[in-house]
Amino acid sequence: MMGKHWFFFHVMSTLLLCEVCLAGIQIIGKVSPGFQGAQMNWIDKDGKFLLSDNGGEFAFGFITTENDTTKFLLGIVHVATSTVVWSANRAIPVSNSDNFVFDNKGNAFLKKGGTVIWSTNTNGKGVSSMELQETGNLVLLGNDNSTIIWQSFNHPTDTLLPQQEFTEGMKLVSEPSSNNLTYVLEIKSGIVNLYADFQTPQPYWTMQTDNRKTINKDGDVIASASLNENSWRFYDKNKSLVWQFIFSADPGINATWIAVLGNDGFITFSNLESGGSNGASSTRIPQGSCGTPEPCDPYNICTGDEKCSCPSVLNSGGPNCTPGFASPCDNEGKSIELLKADDGLNYFALQFLKPFSKTDLAGCQTLCSGNCSCLAMFFQKSSGNCFLLDSIGSFEKSNTDSGFVSFIKVSTDRGNGTGGGGSSNKHTIVVVIIVLVTLLIISVLLFLGLRYHRKKKKLPESPRDNSEEDNFLENLTGMPIRYSYKDLETATNNFTVKLGQGGFGSVYKGVLPDGTQLAVKKLEGIGQGKKEFRAEVSIIGSIHHLHLVRLRGFCAEGTHRLLAYDFMANGSLDKWIFKKNNGQFVLDWDTRYSIAIGTAKGLAYLHEDCDSKIIHCDIKPENVLLDDHFMAKVSDFGLAKLMNREQSHVFTTLRGTRGYLAPEWITNYAISEKSDVYSYGMVLLEIIGGRKNYDPHETSEKSHFPSYAFKMMEEGKLRDIVDSKLITEGHDDRVHTAIKVALWCIQEDMSARPSMTKVVQMLEGLCTVPKPPHTSLMGSRLFSTVFKSPSEGTSSGPSDCNSDAYLSAVRLSGPR
Repeated sequence: MMGKHWFFFHVMSTLLLCEVCLAGIQIIGKVSPGFQGAQMNWIDKDGKFLLSDNGGEFAFGFITTENDTTKFLLGIVHVATSTVVWSANRAIPVSNSDNFVFDNKGNAFLKKGGTVIWSTNTNGKGVSSMELQETGNLVLLGNDNSTIIWQSFNHPTDTLLPQQEFTEGMKLVSEPSSNNLTYVLEIKSGIVNLYADFQTPQPYWTMQTDNRKTINKDGDVIASASLNENSWRFYDKNKSLVWQFIFSADPGINATWIAVLGNDGFITFSNLESGGSNGASSTRIPQGSCGTPEPCDPYNICTGDEKCSCPSVLNSGGPNCTPGFASPCDNEGKSIELLKADDGLNYFALQFLKPFSKTDLAGCQTLCSGNCSCLAMFFQKSSGNCFLLDSIGSFEKSNTDSGFVSFIKVSTDRGNGTGGGGSSNKHTIVVVIIVLVTLLIISVLLFLGLRYHRKKKKLPESPRDNSEEDNFLENLTGMPIRYSYKDLETATNNFTVKLGQGGFGSVYKGVLPDGTQLAVKKLEGIGQGKKEFRAEVSIIGSIHHLHLVRLRGFCAEGTHRLLAYDFMANGSLDKWIFKKNNGQFVLDWDTRYSIAIGTAKGLAYLHEDCDSKIIHCDIKPENVLLDDHFMAKVSDFGLAKLMNREQSHVFTTLRGTRGYLAPEWITNYAISEKSDVYSYGMVLLEIIGGRKNYDPHETSEKSHFPSYAFKMMEEGKLRDIVDSKLITEGHDDRVHTAIKVALWCIQEDMSARPSMTKVVQMLEGLCTVPKPPHTSLMGSRLFSTVFKSPSEGTSSGPSDCNSDAYLSAVRLSGPR
């Protein structure tokens, strides 16, 4: 009997031991679903858990980042040279405890702190295995072990491998440069081109114009490209070879040549079999040393011998080669002039850009002067073409005449510019008169002010308020960095670049000495602004989440109250879903759905995972910020309300923004986290429809979007709900899911609304979404009540306060 027990114990111990150790085993070739692990599981294998069949030439796993040995990328590496050829999460590195998962439903994804940051989105698509092929291609295979469901070759980062087909729609994107500029290679409309990813992209090379290529057949419309031996080959839509670009004299029969788009803007070619960078070809794209957007710093002139110099028109103001302003559209009263630059200047993008207009030199100058986004202009003397630039890289200059006349916008406050004789003297006289009059007015005001203070007994200022606030801030746990006012004034260049205007102050762009970009909110006025400051520092300063904006620091010095956040490159959500008719990029459905899930996760964290339950109280598109990868970050916690875990409801004064307020705010009932759920539902509807929830310009049926959305869902007309400018591929179940979730969130009965955790589960497809009831929908009865102005009495219908500008701007708030 004892023997049987011992045998059973031995078997179970062995099974448990195997299960624990399984994550640390390095696998060759293929791995089946049900696999997961973190970097620490393969620490003895340098984080790599899957090797290719060809003797492990390539490995897939966790890769240590260059600048931080505690952060890791999930990617593919060439083992012999340690060259990273592909990565899944290069913008968001993870820690050694974050898990990679290949689940039983065939989906592969990477988590960071419990949040999915990358996924193959192959859930339920019949994936049977994951394989790292001999070519360095990571593939997910179907049940027949041959059909490719997903492959890394279709999602390149900055590197192309042999046999990797690069087609129209794909992008090769470099790492950011020291100036945070990225470069992109793509095939667009048959043209193979490289461009700098400025606010308005600026191309700087095309294969069509490169005279080093070998022409195999007539034609210049390219559909795909791939590396083959020692050449880069370009094919038309019929797979016929059109061009070859030979980058090495070595035939490369046994070589593994790769192409890499570097953060300097050059494409280089290297042979992995010869030691990676040690086996690099001398051929690169583009050819010239001044042929990339920033061989020198912005506004500097690059000459053929790779020297950098400053244009004479900018040299007059001091050592820094800058125009003296951050943005001519927001110059804080500075005088800006369009001044002639050096003779013979050229610019890398001019041969690829379409001219802004065809005119004469004076007309081109007028166009640039009248356009606040224009930083510089180039006029081609031979053709009359006028080019306006809203972003500036490096200028070029050679020994031959460029054929262009160039002008640069410069702040005249930075130094002496070139003037115009008599008109300059008149200008000086006018300035002197204005200065004298201003000094006289100031003297009178000072005299009157002194007399007033002498008559009035001056009471000493009580330091009570300041000391009370200092005690409050110093007693906070996990308090962010406390900056001096001078620190933030310097970082924002004296508050030069204004990003936006909020309910309690303005937001400015700033840069710390280490290059970190900030968004600095400068609170203006007193009263509620002071309460908002305390609320934001105490609430967001102590919590950290991927989908909450990060408060880097604050300033509480004298009367100054400032908050410093991480800079969000893509601004707030409202400009992407409401202002797309201004010619801006329309967010695709995948991005919108990702933003919806990210916002929901941020709110779920506030409601469920903090020590105190936090109700945001002002969820709207303006308070959802987007980083440079369009990841959603919930912001603006100035109106937030804290609740104990034991509390289910709380009474508080009215706060928030019209159009997003839950019914309980209007009817003076107690609020809860479900009030945020309602506001989120309204935002989700606006993300889906690309319009505001009330639009007086629409027909009476469509003006109140929630009611219209429910009616269209009942009639099965989902396409009528979705943004008309949005292109969705076939029948996307996520559209139906998102609409139903939104209508559940805006139920009039707060108990019927789901929690934000439930919302996340429904959007991620982890649970079914039942059909929402119509009877409890926030409909026209309460809608007409909410939006009536006080002067309307009992008259029906929306008032002027329902206009776009009013609904976006009006904020209701009271003391906390």
